[in-house]
Amino acid sequence: MMMEMRLRNQELRNMSGKPRLTYLNGRGRMESIRWLLAAAGVEFDEVYLETKEQYDKLIKDGFLLFQQVPLVEIDGMKMVQTRAIMSYIAGKYNLHGKDLKERALIDMYVEGISDLMQMILMFPFSPPDAKEKNLESIKERATNRYFPVFEKVLKQHGQDFLVGNKFSWADVQLMEAILAVEEKLPTVLSGFPQLQVFKTKMGNVPTIKKFLQPGSPRKPPPDAHYVETVLKVFKK
Repeated sequence: MMMEMRLRNQELRNMSGKPRLTYLNGRGRMESIRWLLAAAGVEFDEVYLETKEQYDKLIKDGFLLFQQVPLVEIDGMKMVQTRAIMSYIAGKYNLHGKDLKERALIDMYVEGISDLMQMILMFPFSPPDAKEKNLESIKERATNRYFPVFEKVLKQHGQDFLVGNKFSWADVQLMEAILAVEEKLPTVLSGFPQLQVFKTKMGNVPTIKKFLQPGSPRKPPPDAHYVETVLKVFKK
């Protein structure tokens, strides 16, 4: 009964026209969507899945086209698939470049960052005896494959941001990735001066600065309780 009342209250709040995000109360695949909405200055409501029954009901009611979350209700649509959701948000809020060439660059950079983020996303679910090895893999990929690329892009572009002269979806995604890696490897940017400057400048963008403050919708690093909840909600 309490759960039904909570969901009903969230439905009423959503009548305000804010996007409504349905996921677990943690980072996962929704966190990049939270980052992008926050960077665009868009407030949103959230519904947290806590039981398998909630998840199964979403599927039964036809909310999840591919039986997967994240789910974002926006502009009368029930959107699923992280990349599609973020592409829509980026386009709607002018974070996807000014022309086809800029959009192609942004998409290319986002894809690269997403590969690194996938490793970070799966890390909390590593078996205890594999955590050290997986952390070393994140470090190796970040410092030898991904961060050198963006260090070079920023240097060659000569602007504060990766594409054009204003921050885009790609910049937001890179900022998220940098902070996520730094949580595990605090000195990871020591050999990347351009990325250090980029991180400082992005951190001073007003909407992002607000998102990084305590009390924002940004979620903390995944802990054991979050991992347990994920396994419970999505159990076969």
